[in-house]
Order: sequence, then structure tokens, then C-alpha cells
Amino acid sequence: MSVRPALPETGPRFFRLITFLICLLLCWQIRPAHAGTACDDAPPDARKIMQAMNFALKVQDALNDSGAELAIIARAGQDLSQYHLVYSHLGVIRKMPDGRWFVLHELNQCGSASSALFEEGLGNFFLDDMFRFRSLILIPPPTLQQAMLAKISDGTALSLHEPQYNMLSYAFSTHYQNSNQWGLELLATAADPRVHKRSEAQRWLKAMQYKPDVIDVPAMTRLGARMFRANIRFDDHPFGDRMAGKIATVTVESVQQFMWEHALTDNTLEIDGGMPESK
Repeated sequence: MSVRPALPETGPRFFRLITFLICLLLCWQIRPAHAGTACDDAPPDARKIMQAMNFALKVQDALNDSGAELAIIARAGQDLSQYHLVYSHLGVIRKMPDGRWFVLHELNQCGSASSALFEEGLGNFFLDDMFRFRSLILIPPPTLQQAMLAKISDGTALSLHEPQYNMLSYAFSTHYQNSNQWGLELLATAADPRVHKRSEAQRWLKAMQYKPDVIDVPAMTRLGARMFRANIRFDDHPFGDRMAGKIATVTVESVQQFMWEHALTDNTLEIDGGMPESK
């Protein structure tokens, strides 16, 4: 059990954290405050907020030290250990001219059947009800970073977004989309200038032998999900796979493996800030 100091910290890191918190509050005035947070009225947990801010500052330092302008960033928002997965959600993080970092990502809206793209500050990215403060950063080569930045600027990133959300969307169908799938398809358009649409991105990924993770979902679990979860559907998966309970979907780990195999990342960083603290 750790013992906290009786007096507040007043060193350089404390003042950097205060500056970081001020920037976060300014970002909230511009971008939706509910983005990436649970849709309930539970009061905020001060310890978790401070831990999230400290962790975000640690991630920001790692990004600045990397020299990158853009990266793929992932978080561990849920416990996925039963599926042998660590990270639940990814986005694209880019450095603004003023030095701040912002995450562009697809977010499911309150467990509904729809999603939207949000851009928010790094601190807000970790203010969700996190399972663990752990982050994966995949840094593409500089030419690919510039290509991805161009795809964000020219509207391609927005056009790739499918608002019909499915947490377990089939990796090679355009009917639905999950957040990791949006990020992977954006990566595909940047990696090959001939790729512009979702269907083209998926054909390219197949040709490049991208392998989605296959998750075993028993029949009763599928039935329960269809009945009670608006953001989980199975009708986009091939019938045989669906009946066998083999659900092939885009995960952070499969994106990481694909980028490693095709030299689409120059550097990989993993940062662990531990489990959330409670009051």
C-alpha cells in the first residue's frame, strides 16, 4: 500500500501537469465532453482523473521524444484477457502546430448501433472508464505519416467512416464498422495511393494477407448479444463462420501484427501506468 505525501507536489512535473489540465479543459470547450466516456451520471472519480492525466502526460512525453508527427495509439479500455487480447480500441494521434497532440477516432455512442468520428485531446482519450492505464503506440515511417496526415486533411478519413457500428464487425465487409477497422482502412488508403474507398481498402488488405483475429463466440452468447446489445451484430459474417461461432474481426493486436509484417511501423512503444485507482 503506497503512502501519499501530506503536502502537494510543487516540482517541475507538478506545474507541467497543471498546464496539461488547463489545456484539457480548453479542449473540452471545443470538443464534445462526453466523447469516449460512459453514458451515465456517475460522479467523476478524482483519483482516476489525476491518474489519467499523469498517464496522458507520460504518453505525451514518449510521443515528443519519438520525433513523430502522427502515430497509431491504442488503449486498454476493457478486460479482453479471455480472448487473449490486451488493447480494446485504437485511434490516430497527430501533433498540432502548437505542440499539442489530438486523437482522431471512431466512438460508439452510448452502446447504440451508431458511431461518429471525434477528435479530442490526449488526456480525454484516457478519461474513459479504463480497465488499465496501458497504451500501445505504433509509429509509421515518415512517408506513411505524411500520407496519413494528407488523408485526414483531404476528407478521406471522414469518408471511410461507416456510422453503422458493430463491435465485432466482419473484417471484410462494408456493412458495419468498428473503431479498429476504421483505423486500419485509413492506413490502407495511405499505404497505397490507388486505394480510396472502404471496399478497395479491404481488397488491398486481403491481397496483403491481413489476418483478422478470430474470436470464439458460443451460440448462446451470440443470441444474448443480438437480443440485448445494439452495438453487437453477426449478420455481416459469412454464414458458416457465424454458425461455427468463429467471428473474424479487426483487433488492435491484428493491426499491430500486420504493420510489423509489412514494415509499416518504424517504432513500437508500450507504456503501462497500472490499474485505475479508486476513492
